[in-house]
Amino acid sequence: MIEQATTLWSVDLDESSAEFSVRTFWGLTTVHGRFDRFDGSYEIGPAGTTIELTIDADSLDTGNGTRDKHLRSSSFFDVGEHPLVRFTSTRVHTVAGGVLHVAGHLEAAGRRVLLEFPATVRPVDGGLDIEATTTVDQRRLGMSSGTLGMIRRPVTLHVKSHLSRP
Repeated sequence: MIEQATTLWSVDLDESSAEFSVRTFWGLTTVHGRFDRFDGSYEIGPAGTTIELTIDADSLDTGNGTRDKHLRSSSFFDVGEHPLVRFTSTRVHTVAGGVLHVAGHLEAAGRRVLLEFPATVRPVDGGLDIEATTTVDQRRLGMSSGTLGMIRRPVTLHVKSHLSRP
């Protein structure tokens, strides 16, 4: 039996993004934000495929300094106590032609929730592009709904990564 070698891919930060959006003001507007500092990996090996993403929660940017400060507070990300947001896959399997079904844990603000979502993977210029969108109810992570419930749920998370071999 020939054993398959493990292949590791790393996130190319110059060609990748980690973003979120959430409806506010009782659903009348949408706030868009991004995280400027993150890292991740995609590993394919004999034991299966794993996906990991680590985000510096303090790097969030919505374009509004006052709002960003509030989102970094203990009402939301609590970056003083929990500086990282992490996603670690527990199961990844191919559905069809470049579409994956991914399951794993998202950890933020000291809490952990299970997420399942589709992701697309395609080869590009000697690397891989992987893209996924999912939603999470921020209350499951202990995050506030804001004053008078102004922040709707769920939050949409969108990650687009160009991966290359280290």
